[in-house]
Amino acid sequence: MPEFITLFGNQDDKPEQSLEPEEKRGFFGRMREAVTRTRESFSSRIGDLVALTRVVDEATLEDLETALLTSDIGVQTTTEILDALRDRAKHQAIEGGAELRSLLKEQLRTILEAPARAVLDPATPPKVTFLVGVNGTGKTTTSGKLAAWYRAHGKSALLCAADTFRAAAIEQLEVWASRSGVEIVKTRQGGDPAAVLYDAVTAAKARSIGELIVDTAGRLHTKTGLMDELDKMRRTAAKLVPGAPHEVLLVMDATTGQNGLQQARLFTQSAGVTGIVLTKLDGTAKGGIAVAIARELNLPVRFVGVGEKMEDLLEFDAGAFVDALVG
Repeated sequence: MPEFITLFGNQDDKPEQSLEPEEKRGFFGRMREAVTRTRESFSSRIGDLVALTRVVDEATLEDLETALLTSDIGVQTTTEILDALRDRAKHQAIEGGAELRSLLKEQLRTILEAPARAVLDPATPPKVTFLVGVNGTGKTTTSGKLAAWYRAHGKSALLCAADTFRAAAIEQLEVWASRSGVEIVKTRQGGDPAAVLYDAVTAAKARSIGELIVDTAGRLHTKTGLMDELDKMRRTAAKLVPGAPHEVLLVMDATTGQNGLQQARLFTQSAGVTGIVLTKLDGTAKGGIAVAIARELNLPVRFVGVGEKMEDLLEFDAGAFVDALVG
């Protein structure tokens, strides 16, 4: 059992750093800013194709292939997009670059929207969300930002510091709890993650808190495998709240691109991942990884991190992303 539980923050108070409404800055504008680096390389190539192409031929498609691969959409996904465009060209001519751009956007949106699934609130709160992933992806920071996001959308939230391997993770999550004005349940470094989760679920139920966000470890200090520990936590949550965990979000660093996909596959297979949080999207020229994730992992991108501030976590929108990326 945890040695102590710390609960602080006032759910009625506004976050220390108030969230700027999306409508004020414009969701599309913020998404466009986030993919600036990718857009500079990718959209400029697409722009050249649109401007110069009157007849879409194999040479045009090869240029498009290069642009897609450069943005880290991946070989498999790029091949499927090109095959679909070639098939369209065989049956009905693609009338120049403008139509090619339109068809490409349609392809990208279809891929991104295909894995979408409804996230249902449980009949009895809390809704339990695990954040999983390797260390260094921004998992703990994302946990805090997600709590602030829920608060900005009128929901109560509780943070659970279940990454007990790193003292720094517990301390960091405390800072985020204070900044966002939510409560936190924690234990000492080296404590049992399942035990602190048990206390967090119990506290959330007692306080009728709607959202329980669980920051899990990226590695463990024991000989027990990470996936075994996550499975133990899943069983603990399910005993207390039917259907829990209701979401398991894998936090991925966009800057790792294709290199992060193999790690993602391992978590997806073993941890019951239901969606992706893609962090540091603003820091990479390879933002096309979002498309590769949707296609190759068959998982929806649920949120994207677009900066260091508390409000820099956006709920992912496929249409806005494609419009920002391709123009």
